[in-house]
Amino acid sequence: MTKVYCYDRCTTCKKALAWLDANGVKYEKIDIKADHPDEPTLRKLHKKSALPLRKFFNTSGMLYRELNLSQKLADMPEDEQFKLLASDGMLVKRPLLVTDSAVLTGFKEPDWKAALGV
Repeated sequence: MTKVYCYDRCTTCKKALAWLDANGVKYEKIDIKADHPDEPTLRKLHKKSALPLRKFFNTSGMLYRELNLSQKLADMPEDEQFKLLASDGMLVKRPLLVTDSAVLTGFKEPDWKAALGV
């Protein structure tokens, strides 16, 4: 089953969910703030995605800016980055699409089309 970690007030998430609905894709919507991925899950998703870990951070978020992560991430050990991501769903880039074969951060329609075979 396709899963989409979203935040209800995020316009990009709304756009992604509308796109999924319009294309008849069945999915499970997960509130990233209330039910964010834990550290083992994030590690598994990161490995499956083949993306750099920094792509999992919501660089536009208030919390990211408050913690001054743009200055800290480059020197932060990966284990610490995973712990930080797992500590608060608002640090995780959204929407986070998880399928049997792919993990995508953010919404880029061509990438989602390819991952979902739409």
